Amino acid sequence: MVKKIFTFLNKEFHGVNEAALLLGGFAFFSQLLGLFRDRTLARVIGAGPVLDVYYAAFRIPDFLYISIASLASITVLMPFLMDKINREDGAESARRFMNNIFSAYMIFMVCVSALIAILMPYIARYVAPGFNPTQMHMLVVTSRVMLLSPIFIGLSNLIGTITQLFKNFFVFSLSPIFYNLGIILGILLLYPRMGVYGLGVGIVMGAVMHLLIQVPVVSSHGFLPKFSKKIDWLEIWSVVKLSAPRTVALSANSLAFIVLIAMASTLRPGSISLFTFSYNLQSVPVGIIGISYSVAAFPILVQSFSMRDMGNFMHQITSTARQIIFWSLPIMTLMTVLRAQIIRVALGSNTFSWTDTRLTAAAFAFFIVSLVTQGLVLLFVRGYYAAGNTRKPLLINVLSSLMVIAFAYTLVYVFRTFPSILIHIESTLRVSGVPGTIMLALPIAYTLGSLLNFFLIWILFKKDFLKSESSKMLKTFIQSLISSLVMGGVAYYALSVFDNIFILSTGRGIFLQGLFSGLIGIFCGVLVLLLMNNDEIKDLIASFSHKFWRSRVLAPEQREL
Repeated sequence: MVKKIFTFLNKEFHGVNEAALLLGGFAFFSQLLGLFRDRTLARVIGAGPVLDVYYAAFRIPDFLYISIASLASITVLMPFLMDKINREDGAESARRFMNNIFSAYMIFMVCVSALIAILMPYIARYVAPGFNPTQMHMLVVTSRVMLLSPIFIGLSNLIGTITQLFKNFFVFSLSPIFYNLGIILGILLLYPRMGVYGLGVGIVMGAVMHLLIQVPVVSSHGFLPKFSKKIDWLEIWSVVKLSAPRTVALSANSLAFIVLIAMASTLRPGSISLFTFSYNLQSVPVGIIGISYSVAAFPILVQSFSMRDMGNFMHQITSTARQIIFWSLPIMTLMTVLRAQIIRVALGSNTFSWTDTRLTAAAFAFFIVSLVTQGLVLLFVRGYYAAGNTRKPLLINVLSSLMVIAFAYTLVYVFRTFPSILIHIESTLRVSGVPGTIMLALPIAYTLGSLLNFFLIWILFKKDFLKSESSKMLKTFIQSLISSLVMGGVAYYALSVFDNIFILSTGRGIFLQGLFSGLIGIFCGVLVLLLMNNDEIKDLIASFSHKFWRSRVLAPEQREL
């Protein structure tokens, strides 16, 4: 039985579409757990001061993780490992490299975490300036507990480089599932006894599970890192030099999010919770589509560029981008049309009121507008990293993050100074009379920054790599857009039809209304794609006919040789 489990976890996947479908399937399951996690939080705690503390407490540990753990991320380490594996003493050289990275990471991460824990009372004032003294105390203690989580998740991502190197996508995809399970256990078992501090402990439990699920497989490859007494600091510096631009870019994004949370803390109580709920929900399709396809493509992009096979490099970028567009446009359209049904089903409960639902749905509508562009940015950034160019993504991300902050302050000022503009937005999104709508300035600012990020990186990436390939992407965009408009229009009409069939005062009725409206819309959208002889729908059918979940098992020893 144990042997069968290891064989299952060690399965390898080679095609981008098949690997992405696998990653997307696991990501979908993980995101379902994430939705259950958020629904449980909404039901058990509700949008209010306590949940605001919980979400605000994430910010500093998250910033620490991004600022330090990303220095040794999969995206950065993969080219180094592939280069060392291809040498004469490949396996041994790669092991020494991983031991060096592991040792330096642990020393630096533990020391910085301890320092931040000491300084947390001062840092918390900037994270949530609108909190009262009781909330501030809860924020400090909860953040200190959560500071353990970036240590474990950073280690998990470090060894995740090995699982991705050997294309063990199964075990890599299981990590976020176990992470969410740990958080859910914290909500259900620890929160009733420990309050918000129990939620922090649940985060740490999930981080430990995120790490442990990958350890057996990495160990079976002989690449489980060990502490090195003699650290090669020159090698560490070579990694830091390459990863620093990416880390600064990600840190800028995280800093922008901290500012948005800080602004939300000064608004109506519950604003942080509603903002985070809507952001988490829009992250579901981003994780399933954008991250899955970009992660699946990255090893092939690295290999193609290292072999100077630019034809295959551009082909992989183009084909992956087309898949992201193909999936993202219709999902963006459907989620916009069905946003109220999605929010109510995902979060609705006695403690999460209809007013909370309406405001979250409005915020979600603004977030989801950038679904396509977020997915493409993830791909283009990985394309630049595969090519060893980190400077351009850095400059674009930092500029976009600064603009998010500028947009947020500007929009809050405009909404307060010219309330008629906010009233018009409220009317358009059907949230007139709902208190706290000024919070919508935050998701609007985030989306504007995301769109700016995409257009800037697209202009540069097209100039550098896609001089003659973009026409194929345009064809997919047009076909997918036409299909999406049909899909959204049919689903919107179907909602009014099912108004008279289902009892919309119940969760079951709202679910069935959204489900059948969506299914009818999807059917019509797929029919349009087939009539247009769309290439991506044919690729999708081909991937299922190949039974990608039964891909051939390769022994790890053969991969090392």
